[in-house]
Amino acid sequence: MQNSALLDKIDLHLIKVLHTVLTERSVSRAATRLGMYQPAVSAALKRLRELSGDPLLVRSGAGMVPTDAGLRMIEPSAHIIRAAEVMFSDARGFDAKTAEASFRIAASDYLDPLFLPQLVSRIKAQAPLSKIDIQPLTGAQDYRQRLAQGECDIVIGNWPQPPDDLHMGKLFSDEVVCLVSDMHPALRRKWTQEAWLAAEHIAPTPTHPGAKGVIDDHLSGLGLARNITARCPHFGLIPSMVASSLLVLTTGRQYCERYVSGSLGSLPVKILPCPIQFPPLMYYQLWHERSHASAQARWLREQVKAVAASLKVSA
Repeated sequence: MQNSALLDKIDLHLIKVLHTVLTERSVSRAATRLGMYQPAVSAALKRLRELSGDPLLVRSGAGMVPTDAGLRMIEPSAHIIRAAEVMFSDARGFDAKTAEASFRIAASDYLDPLFLPQLVSRIKAQAPLSKIDIQPLTGAQDYRQRLAQGECDIVIGNWPQPPDDLHMGKLFSDEVVCLVSDMHPALRRKWTQEAWLAAEHIAPTPTHPGAKGVIDDHLSGLGLARNITARCPHFGLIPSMVASSLLVLTTGRQYCERYVSGSLGSLPVKILPCPIQFPPLMYYQLWHERSHASAQARWLREQVKAVAASLKVSA
């Protein structure tokens, strides 16, 4: 009887506030994400504290952290929210034209630079009432946990060996090549393994200390290391840095083609074959079992696959 009375005081909006406050660890950030005024979020948090008999979120230094009870509520609240979305959208079937859906996509920035813009354009054209949240794919976030908790619907990226505890859909494979300035001496001299290793390379900033990308991880397996003299956390800025220097970017051909062919405005850069043989870069979309049968999530995965197929360039 007591539990029934408690349940009568809880609605889905309150659960959504609870999950957002606990994951954002900030009332102000939660308010921004929910599109609410901060006093309204604070009032909801006060009500949640009274219902639970626990502070849920407490101050720690300059920030805030969930209590033990709060931490235990993160995953259940995510499941409740996602279950409600699936329950109503899938009960009706998914009609993209009328659905007020939310799509949460975690993706790396080393994808084809046209991929996410065209994906967003395709989704908004077919599902105009939908909301889209593009999330970064970084080492600071556990994407497995985010998928399991319903904080994102799919993760898009490339891994030498994708995790086997998630569903996977292959999008495309890509040849590893080098992007250099059109003034780079490698265009006029023999581009050997020794010359490539000794050249000045630019690479993305590691997602966390000690992390290696697929290029350097493969080199380590060969007992080799390249000469990285510049790093940048913003992959989209690297081609322009290459164009105005003697730095070498080693990545997928499809990414490089966009800056040579004029799709994004031609830069004074050229593509060279890489003198070291790398396995193809394999790009995937990953999703959790919880959304595998969802009509809405299945529709999203189909859009991702269609955009990837439409953008494939010739090697």
